[in-house]
Amino acid sequence: MDTRTTLRARNASVVIDAGAHRVLRNTYMLLAATLGFSALTAGVAAAFGLPHPGVLITMVGYFGLLYMVTKNRDRAAGVAWVFALTGFMGYTLGPIVSRYLHMPGGTQIVMTALGGTAAIFLGLSAYALVTKRDLSFMGGFLTVGILVAFLAGLGAIFFQIPALSLTVSAVFVLLMSGMILFETNNIVRGGETNYIMATVSLYVSLFNLFTSLLHLLGFASSND
Repeated sequence: MDTRTTLRARNASVVIDAGAHRVLRNTYMLLAATLGFSALTAGVAAAFGLPHPGVLITMVGYFGLLYMVTKNRDRAAGVAWVFALTGFMGYTLGPIVSRYLHMPGGTQIVMTALGGTAAIFLGLSAYALVTKRDLSFMGGFLTVGILVAFLAGLGAIFFQIPALSLTVSAVFVLLMSGMILFETNNIVRGGETNYIMATVSLYVSLFNLFTSLLHLLGFASSND
């Protein structure tokens, strides 16, 4: 352990060492590229009116591609699998966005959700970069919370319970905000050294944050 790492551990310094800085830079570069690619596939899906693949195919596709990303996380092929995953998720997002755009005031709903997602990400990322606190304690809570919310979300879909679905969306906004804080802080402190996995974590957080805000804003607009 070098001197800088030792001082950081003892004093909770926010100084980022060269390794963490490299992971952070590569993560943000890959995240920007995959967000752009995901937006492109979402736009194509919306423009051509492609149907949503459904919950089952979405889950199989997501977890299957996530497995391939994880398997190739230390190889150049891992980057290609990240684009495959985010491109697929962009495709699933296209029909969702299209549905909201066809609602009264739909453009405003989508743009507000997009702006809110960007503002939350930038604000929380900035805080995670400068805070002296170690946020690793959030990991266990977030993991359990996401699992419970995910199962509750499936229940809301299969049993068609709108109130539960709204509750899950609200909880996901909080959980995904926590994930952005946790993952960014984890990179800064050297806990996450693989930029491919860090990118996937942040992308999934942003994806779920955006769709949850869409759901909440869409519901609020329909009840005005």
